[in-house]
Amino acid sequence: MVPLEEVSETPQGRSVIVAPERKPKPEEPAAPKGPRRFRVVDVMTRRTLAEDVSAREAVDLLKDVRSIVDVSIQVWEDAAGKWQQLTHREQRMLWDRAAAERG
Repeated sequence: MVPLEEVSETPQGRSVIVAPERKPKPEEPAAPKGPRRFRVVDVMTRRTLAEDVSAREAVDLLKDVRSIVDVSIQVWEDAAGKWQQLTHREQRMLWDRAAAERG
């Protein structure tokens, strides 16, 4: 045993590791997002029914569509630079809105 007065803060043979202080990353301002742009395509004929339309125009177009499975709805993604297929849930949201307005 070693008397308490002779005990050092760190045991012999070990070194203390000190992490360097982190420098905060400069925050880049988020680019303002514009309104979403949609494309609606007829599944059977692959004919584009509407392209580069607003959500309002897409919902108005869906009022005349017989079934949700008759069309493919896509949204323009600026980051990817291409049209992305909406998920079933997202398509259902647009479809439900059109159905509510249909009466």
